[in-house]
Amino acid sequence: MATAKLYSGAGEAKGTVELPAALFEQPVHKQALYETVRNYLANQRQGTHDTQTRAEVNYSTAKLYRQKGTGRARAGSAGSPTRIGGGVAFGPHPRDYSYQMPKKVKRLALKSALSDRAGSDRVNVVEDFEMDAPKTSVMAKLLANMELEGRHTLLVLPTEGDAIYRSARNLQGVRVLRSNELNAYTILWADNLVFTQKALHGAEEVFGS
Repeated sequence: MATAKLYSGAGEAKGTVELPAALFEQPVHKQALYETVRNYLANQRQGTHDTQTRAEVNYSTAKLYRQKGTGRARAGSAGSPTRIGGGVAFGPHPRDYSYQMPKKVKRLALKSALSDRAGSDRVNVVEDFEMDAPKTSVMAKLLANMELEGRHTLLVLPTEGDAIYRSARNLQGVRVLRSNELNAYTILWADNLVFTQKALHGAEEVFGS
C-alpha cells in the first residue's frame, strides 16, 4: 500500500494518507519513461536554427582568379564552403522536431514516474485550503514548514482556483501543474511532489483508468 505524509494548509504534519494504487503502485517501466521524456523534450524545441548556404551569403559569384597558370588550386566564388566567411555545407535549417506518441505509452510513463516517487517517499499531500488573494509568502512558508524549501518541488493543484496557483508559480525551484496536466517529464524533474487532496482525486479520475 502506497502512502504519503499528510499536512495541514499551514504545513503541520497530520499523519499519513493512502495513495491511489492505480497511479502510485504500478511497475516502473524505464523504456516508456525514456521514450516519453525524449518526446517531451523534442516537442519543446523551437527548431528555428538556421545557417546560410553558399547561395545565401553576400559574396560575388565571380570566379576569384583564372583557372590555370597561377600555380594555385582552382577556385570558384568566394562564397564556397571551403573559404572563410563562405556558406555552410550541410548546416541546420528550420525544422519541426515534434512527433506523436501513443497515449497508452504516455499514460504508462506517467504512472511509472508517480510510482517511482511514491516508492521513494517523495509524495506529500496537503489538506485542501483556500486563499482570498495571491500571496507568495504564504506558499513559501508552507513549503518551509514541510522542509521542502530550496528543493525541486512539483505542486499539483485542482483545475479550478487561481489564487494558490499564482502564489506558488514565482517560487524558486517550484513548478505548478493542474491535476489534469501531469506529465512524466515534470514529475521526474521534481525531487518531491505535493498534491492537494482535491488535486489527488482529480488526477485519479483523469489518469487512474
